[in-house]
Amino acid sequence: MSDDRTAMSARPLARKIVLGTIVFVATVALLLGMTALIGSDPVGSATVSPPPASAVPGTAGASPSPTFSAEASGTPEASEPAASGGPYEILVGAGDIADCGRDSDAKTADLVDAIEGTVFTAGDNAYPIGSSADFRDCYEPTWGRFLARTRPAPGNHDHLTRLDGYLGYFGAAATPEGTVWYSYDLGTWHIIVLDSNCNPAGGCGPDSKQGRWLSADLEASAALCTLAIWHHPRWSSGEHGSNGEVAPFWRALFDAGADVVVNGHDHDYERFKPQDPDGRVDQDRGLREFVVGTGGTSLRSFDTTANNSALRVAGIHGVIRFELQPAGYGWRFISTTGELTDSGQGSCH
Repeated sequence: MSDDRTAMSARPLARKIVLGTIVFVATVALLLGMTALIGSDPVGSATVSPPPASAVPGTAGASPSPTFSAEASGTPEASEPAASGGPYEILVGAGDIADCGRDSDAKTADLVDAIEGTVFTAGDNAYPIGSSADFRDCYEPTWGRFLARTRPAPGNHDHLTRLDGYLGYFGAAATPEGTVWYSYDLGTWHIIVLDSNCNPAGGCGPDSKQGRWLSADLEASAALCTLAIWHHPRWSSGEHGSNGEVAPFWRALFDAGADVVVNGHDHDYERFKPQDPDGRVDQDRGLREFVVGTGGTSLRSFDTTANNSALRVAGIHGVIRFELQPAGYGWRFISTTGELTDSGQGSCH
């Protein structure tokens, strides 16, 4: 009889142990299965639920499966004050866009259609060679729908036809000041568009025609906030990697107190911590760089992670939307699948 009582009293304990084990295993599995991107950048956050490979836009097999990574070690960024409220302007766009062999640029164009404001491009607007036919057949049916509100920048593929297709398509919007580098004001912000194809542009250094123009333009601007757009990223973890030829751009912008840089070229999305010209984190004066080569052409994987990369996303197309406020800005990367949102805010220097 005592043996029966012992067995009966042991059963509830055994059930508790088994139930506790099941709960523990399920909790661990749930945590491992989550794909929330929380890096060391408290002013930006990303939420991700990756789609199946078959859901990734573009030709099957030509793009990498979606991958997401954020820096999980290193010195955390100091918190920034929230961007100021008040009236604001919208700037939206991407680089590396129209490709007749794909439908991804049509999907990013649908995103832009739903967003009011000024549209930018970060180069490589029409593949494969930026010819008049490429713009007519590939760009015009999609991103051409908002041509009237587009401010373009040239890329290396646009230069393959000596910018003939680019200049012929965008017309005066591509050279409002007589060159393919130019600037304009958007609300209280100063926007600068540069040509990072340094050889055909006649150089990117401080003594080049473009470099002298940039210096004079920055000196003449009274804007508190400045955002610059060009094609080749100074810093990148993508397959093309960081580009030292555009270092003079970064130096001039940093010295003038600029705030944001937007690039394309690498076919991925990457956000960096604010950096000085030597690639060191600088919360007070550093420029925050966004690589947004996700406008529609084929996507690529990442290579070696660059220093101070805060967020890296491969395998997903999308556009970035900036809310340009009087003394600050907010950003939001919007994917065509609806599975990824990276957003945050910053203050102007």
